[in-house]
Amino acid sequence: MTANPILLQKKYSRVVECFAKLQGLSLDEALNFFYHSEVYQLIRDGVSDMHCMSDMYLAEELEQEYANKIENDINGVKTN
Repeated sequence: MTANPILLQKKYSRVVECFAKLQGLSLDEALNFFYHSEVYQLIRDGVSDMHCMSDMYLAEELEQEYANKIENDINGVKTN
């Protein structure tokens, strides 16, 4: 299922703001990570109706992805 593009943009902004607060990142840093994340791709592509999930759920999913990226960067594992 696809969502209205305007509603998705609003959803993205709420999720990014929540993620930034959870991680203590600037909005620019959070936005940059978001637009390069798997979570964004899943929402954008309408996979599993991810756009229907709560903002906090999606921010927590981003948190997990961010933690994995940091860990991989520390261990020298190449990521996308």
